[in-house]
Amino acid sequence: MITSPHHELTRLSRDWTTLGLDDPLWAVCVDRDRRGGRWDLAEFMASGQAEIATAVSRLDQLGICTTRFAALDFGCGVGRLTAALGGYFDSVTGVDISESMLARARSLLAGQPGCQVVHNASPDLKIFADASFDLVYSSLVLQHMPRALACAYLAEFVRVTRPGGAIVILVPDGHKPTPSGAVYALAPRCLTGLIQRKIFRYPAPMQMTTLPARRVRREAERCGARLVASDPRSGVGRHWQMKCHFIARNAPPAGSDLAGPR
Repeated sequence: MITSPHHELTRLSRDWTTLGLDDPLWAVCVDRDRRGGRWDLAEFMASGQAEIATAVSRLDQLGICTTRFAALDFGCGVGRLTAALGGYFDSVTGVDISESMLARARSLLAGQPGCQVVHNASPDLKIFADASFDLVYSSLVLQHMPRALACAYLAEFVRVTRPGGAIVILVPDGHKPTPSGAVYALAPRCLTGLIQRKIFRYPAPMQMTTLPARRVRREAERCGARLVASDPRSGVGRHWQMKCHFIARNAPPAGSDLAGPR
């Protein structure tokens, strides 16, 4: 059954608002040992600092996103990575579909004036102008939506990134050959959602969709960007092969003013 992007976003907003009200830190970083409010906040935020430090080091190594005025954290949740990005960029904007997650983010980011969060329930990022950000960062977010919608957002990431800037996305590249991996690979979404709710007692389902590197490359090139590197990420997701993709927004032609304000 094919559903519209707006219908999918309504479902995602409902599910992630429920998850944000129930146990927001666990919903952002799923760990069975930390279920039920057992994430230590300092440890939780430190995990975001470590992730962003690794990503920025890789950007430096690749020689992309050398200008760092503004960053966008897509699917920011409670602001774990938004806060971490604030250590490298003058301003950071987090965007999310869940108001309950954003309420917690505003509390956690209260001491960081360079960070803000906004709500967006649209299948695009029209709330942001072209070439608004030096970096768009999205970690383990696109997996929770149908692939067509994820690719539409990827095109928007390219649009709102300044030429010379970068997009970094962490997504599942494929399923691991585990029993649960096979279920996620073969079972319909309604069945995996039912298993999550009835057996694992999730307050709302978490859809898991893979986005292979070849698809990321194709979508990036179609939008005027290029996939520079795809790094495997271990220790994230027991049933998926994870990759962190580094995408460069193509530089403008000589003499062009498309690089945006500085």
